[in-house]
Amino acid sequence: MMNPCLHNRSDPTHEHLLHRLYALQQQFLHISPESMHQVATEFNLPVSQVASVVAFYSFFHTQPCGRFHILFSNCTSCGYLEDGQNLMQMLCQQLQITPGKTRKDGLVSIDETSCIGMCDQGASLLINGVPVTRLNPDKIAQIAHLITAETALAYWPKAWFAVNDVVHKRSLLLTAHFLAGSALQKALIHGTDETLATVMQSDLCGRGGAGFNTGEKWQLCREASGNAHYVVCNADEGEPGTFKDRFLLRSQADAMFEGMTLCAFVTGAEKGFVYLRGEYRYLLPHLHSVLNQRRQQGLLGQHILGHATFNFDIEIVVGAGAYICGEESALIESLEGKPGIPRIRPPFPVTHGYLGQPTVINNVETLIAAAHIILQDGAWFRAIGTEKSAGSKILSVSGDCRLPGIYEYPFGVSIQQVLDDCGAQNVQAVQIGGPSGTLVGRTDFNCRTCFEDLSTAGSFLVFGQQRNLLAINRNFARFFAHESCGFCTPCRVGTQLLKNNLDKIADGRGTSQDLVEIKQLSHLLQRHSHCGLGHTAANHILDSLQRFPQTFEANLKQHFTASFDLDKALENARQITQRNDAAAHLD
Repeated sequence: MMNPCLHNRSDPTHEHLLHRLYALQQQFLHISPESMHQVATEFNLPVSQVASVVAFYSFFHTQPCGRFHILFSNCTSCGYLEDGQNLMQMLCQQLQITPGKTRKDGLVSIDETSCIGMCDQGASLLINGVPVTRLNPDKIAQIAHLITAETALAYWPKAWFAVNDVVHKRSLLLTAHFLAGSALQKALIHGTDETLATVMQSDLCGRGGAGFNTGEKWQLCREASGNAHYVVCNADEGEPGTFKDRFLLRSQADAMFEGMTLCAFVTGAEKGFVYLRGEYRYLLPHLHSVLNQRRQQGLLGQHILGHATFNFDIEIVVGAGAYICGEESALIESLEGKPGIPRIRPPFPVTHGYLGQPTVINNVETLIAAAHIILQDGAWFRAIGTEKSAGSKILSVSGDCRLPGIYEYPFGVSIQQVLDDCGAQNVQAVQIGGPSGTLVGRTDFNCRTCFEDLSTAGSFLVFGQQRNLLAINRNFARFFAHESCGFCTPCRVGTQLLKNNLDKIADGRGTSQDLVEIKQLSHLLQRHSHCGLGHTAANHILDSLQRFPQTFEANLKQHFTASFDLDKALENARQITQRNDAAAHLD
């Protein structure tokens, strides 16, 4: 039975709750209390649940946004700081607007957001959900002019919206040719048992970083009892510095959908979902086009390829700005029309997933690899990589390098090899796997990217000698404090305290005691947080303290200073009273 939290049962299109809320926001530029009551009635939900969903996702707003709503990425690679210039501040000045506010005439609103997956495209922003990349002061001035003239986006330079994927190195998956339906035809000939055996033989492990064996996951779901089985593709790559799925969704959508269909064939699922991150909403027309073509080819829907009992179809659900929904149980909560708060595990999704039924959740790269493996064979895939890490890994390389972009290597490639290939010189550090991953220095550049050494979901951030690692840690700490779902106290409070302590040190007011407190907070987060976000939120800080202690020590004061800046706290009062004279300051 369809969960009423998910779909409007009176609507024949079965609109998802997130999509209905998005449509209302597009219509009214915000979601009002009246709209929430309307949606609650349509979906037969408590108003409190609809309100909690609106409050949870950062792309939903209860106050009107501008007709031109701009979100600057604040990522270390695609952020709005370009050659020392603050591009967001520049645009705000030219449009006479305050960040985080909507201009009084309702024309424009400007704010910042977490990484939008454009790390190889230079400073970037989203305007009404569409990316504009390679920002510079000239383009900012032109954007200001177009907005002032109220020029519709359809008449802006088309080249601005082009996202050019650059693949610098191809290995197993990106060199293999894939014809839609070819792996399915082979699977239907061999049957479910042999198809599963092929995946098991390949030793394919999940490409999301955790590395759980894919064949084992499919088998556990297949054997689990339930009223229905489901397949979910996690396309919510939100780790700063990661953009490989952006490329794969554009170039390998057929293989991804085929991988989902193969999983359905093995597990007996009849329904699948792609959970697409809100920042990639602009890819929807392309993905729907591929899905429709597959239905026309008999690769989706009823009686796939003429097989009497093989029925499976796929729906795309678009998120609304929540990094935590990349965690599989939070993703399921979001699919069910709720705030994306991670579940307590066990039970795991393979037995109690979507709607409490057995569910396989794999990410984009894993499903693409599975399709290629069925088409070729398990030995083909197992022939490259390392003893414990079969196959290849696709990396998103960005930061201080001459050739940012997509790189695919057999598992086991060294960090130094990647740095040589991407034209990175005089490198100070590399962040592997994003802020939640591992920060390594020059002495560790011989380490290998594989599950037995340095595991990564694909992010590869390069930092040159000119980079201020304290500023980078500060940026990462802000990210985790912003993205915490708020469910558990260790993460909700701990990430905020870590951010505050790093702010204090970066502002030159920290002491050695603050470092002691940072370490204690970091270990508390690791041990007591509810989910993986909290467990890994302090990784970048602990790595920096171990490998780059001078990053923090150089900014410390010898004597204690209060972490609370009273004069700074009075800034709101000065703005309200419109005073900035000496008597309005404590100094």
